[in-house]
Amino acid sequence: MTKYALLALLGLTLAGCGQEKTDTAAPEAAGATTETAAGGAKAAGNEAAAEENATETTLSAAEQRAAGIRLGRVEDRVLSGTLKVNGTLDAPPENAVAVSALLGGIVERTTLLQGSRVQAGQVLATVRNPEFVQLQQDYLETSSQLEFARAEYERQQELYRQEVAPQKNFQRARAEYRAMQTQVAAQAARLRLAGLPVGGKITTTAPVRAPRGGFLKTVNASAGQSVTSTDVLFEIVDPAHLDVVLTVFEKDVPQVRVGQTVRYTLANDSAGAEHRAKVYVIGRAVSEDRTVRVYAHLSREDASRLPGTYVRATIETNSATLPSLPDKALVQFGGKSYVFVAEGPAGKNQETHYRMVPVTAGVSENGYTEVRLPQGTAAAQVVVEGAYSLLAKLKNAEEEE
Repeated sequence: MTKYALLALLGLTLAGCGQEKTDTAAPEAAGATTETAAGGAKAAGNEAAAEENATETTLSAAEQRAAGIRLGRVEDRVLSGTLKVNGTLDAPPENAVAVSALLGGIVERTTLLQGSRVQAGQVLATVRNPEFVQLQQDYLETSSQLEFARAEYERQQELYRQEVAPQKNFQRARAEYRAMQTQVAAQAARLRLAGLPVGGKITTTAPVRAPRGGFLKTVNASAGQSVTSTDVLFEIVDPAHLDVVLTVFEKDVPQVRVGQTVRYTLANDSAGAEHRAKVYVIGRAVSEDRTVRVYAHLSREDASRLPGTYVRATIETNSATLPSLPDKALVQFGGKSYVFVAEGPAGKNQETHYRMVPVTAGVSENGYTEVRLPQGTAAAQVVVEGAYSLLAKLKNAEEEE
């Protein structure tokens, strides 16, 4: 009996140990499962953090010095809305003149070349025409008839005063005399216009003179050439005063106003110096290429500038005080504009954390661009130099991952 009791007690003891082992193993398995799940969640969180940090980077003090990082803040500046156009320098009508031979003929001599400087009254060419002889002959003959008419007038006047001759004779002589005076004056004026001498020796040539001083823009005359009164032999331009003639597209004309400032650079100026002018006339006709001409007075005259010089210009259409940053502060990536904002310490020997934030860019002028930063970052320190170095480091690090 005692033997059977001992066997039963041993069986109960072994059963209890097996149950305890099973109970212990279950929590361990559950713990392992929980730990695996936690590890997976942690890995997913790291991936999300890595993805989020694709717009952030940290630079040591040495790296910042090497990249030339300089910080600044958004500041208000007066910027203008601008309109970029092209044009040329040209002389206004009063400073350009076309020269012709008033009676035509054969060009006998000319020695001037395009670009030559001429003075008012200078002989540009000599023209020969047989009609010059007839003009001078008519003048001399009419002058002789005028002498006879004057003598007859004076004689009839004396006879009428002495009541020897009737009044109608005196009136007829006076009318003939005045008519001859008019005829002689008209012929003399025609000779002067043709450049021929009034009286004296008869000549077959007439000089073509410059009506004003300037430079020869065009020379269309050569010796032996037959010309008419409508042929332009020379074009003279006085560069002492030039205008900027701008070509503005039809759709942009409503933005242009008289008095607006024009900033322009000359195509032949390697230094790219900027000059200024003021709009004073806006064309009222649209050309076949759907453009309108706009004229601007130069703020500073320079006789060394050449008419016809090509210019690149910017018309300031309006001005306003706007939040802005230097152009170097903005980087372009993926078709959008970004700036880098400094976060955390920015000491001389400390690491600095930078975050790339999107901005809305507006008008640009004189190296500054209007920017609108996201809410909460308007007062932050912004990288104004070395922004592209930060972008390169950020994207290189992203590729390595």
